[in-house]
Amino acid sequence: MRELYAAIRKLIENGQAPPGTKLPTTRDLAKRLGLSRAAAVAAFEMLVADGFAEARVGAGTFVAAQVPVVRTATAASVPPVPPAQPLPCELGVATIDTKTMAVFRRLLSRSLARPGAEHFHYSDARGGQALREAIAAYLTTARGVRCDAGQIVVTTGTMHGMNLVLRAVSSPGDTAWMEDPCYTMAKAVLESVGVRIAGIPVDEEGLDPQLGEALAPQARLAYVTPSHQFPLGVPMTMRRRLALLDWARRRQTWIIEDDYDSEYRFAGPPLTALQGMDGAERVVYLGTFSKVLFPGIRIGYAVIPRSLLARVLEFRAHIDRQPPTLAHAAVAEFLDGGHFAAHLRRARRRIEAARDALVSALTMHAGGALSVSAPEQGLHLVARLGGNRDDSAIVRELLVAGVGARALSPMYLALPPQQGLVLGFSGFGEADLTAAAIRICEVLR
Repeated sequence: MRELYAAIRKLIENGQAPPGTKLPTTRDLAKRLGLSRAAAVAAFEMLVADGFAEARVGAGTFVAAQVPVVRTATAASVPPVPPAQPLPCELGVATIDTKTMAVFRRLLSRSLARPGAEHFHYSDARGGQALREAIAAYLTTARGVRCDAGQIVVTTGTMHGMNLVLRAVSSPGDTAWMEDPCYTMAKAVLESVGVRIAGIPVDEEGLDPQLGEALAPQARLAYVTPSHQFPLGVPMTMRRRLALLDWARRRQTWIIEDDYDSEYRFAGPPLTALQGMDGAERVVYLGTFSKVLFPGIRIGYAVIPRSLLARVLEFRAHIDRQPPTLAHAAVAEFLDGGHFAAHLRRARRRIEAARDALVSALTMHAGGALSVSAPEQGLHLVARLGGNRDDSAIVRELLVAGVGARALSPMYLALPPQQGLVLGFSGFGEADLTAAAIRICEVLR
């Protein structure tokens, strides 16, 4: 009871459940959280007694219009700690596969039983040779990337790789093209190194380089997600890809290609990477195993043009010297032994079924409150809101209702923001997603 009281009170105090927000019923909360209804009722009574909520006869329980102010002595704000379990529709959740985990556990145990010398001294800043060779072979075959193991730099994820590259190719005050709407985490990384961002509109063909040259002709680099634009999901067309590569060649600029979820394409094989079409070596390719395996593995990779490699490794030495190597041999064997391909086949089937369950439930219960279609690739979808709805306010209500949606409008840079919900479907069962869709539609009514 006290845990439920504390959790709801925290949402109210930090503004995620603003004044006037209707709280879920005690019956619904008790069923969802596995509590007795008496415990849920007691938690609500404490919230009302302490002034954080008010009960309205026949209407339900709402966040109080005047919430008590609780002053703390913290010197600076601390980012909230993520919950132990992700909420349905949250982004960045990997699909757990028992066969994959059993194989990986066996490979990791075997690797640790015969630890290599590289674990006991400071070794190659790029990462283990065997893993880099396995990654290069995979990217060449599956993604059409043109590289060798010497160009691979193992990172702890795409944002780590992006940070290293930006330090090598940019200076404070430089301008970068960025897709509008954008991936806000990448935006934060660009801003952290002092790069000015020029939002370039995304249409049904992806980012338009011709428009980019008109809006920001002085740009020194571009950050793009051409295989599956985040968040809208559109792939960049061939003519736009060729125009972008031509811009980079003519202007001697750099392109950072974030290929974050290309393995999960449900209609045909993955699209060829932009880097594989680049004859001038102006594209840096970023990828990660966080979404295809699990985030806890913390292994990503960057394919670095040869002319940049020494500078990137110099910055690597200043930041974290080298990647952790304990899991490298196991991941290399996982790739080389065919286990990764088998994992992807199983995961694709489960994720496609999860996508279909979410789309079906939203379509069935939305009643015109939103529009949604099944994406052909990726791990998320965008549900467009109808009417004059505030997606950020709806996301706050959904959080109270136990749904981890993300608002679309804050992802826009210069364009008028569109209202929508960005919903993840990876890592959740079909029943959980169906229930989440019903709760979304209830909030929208």
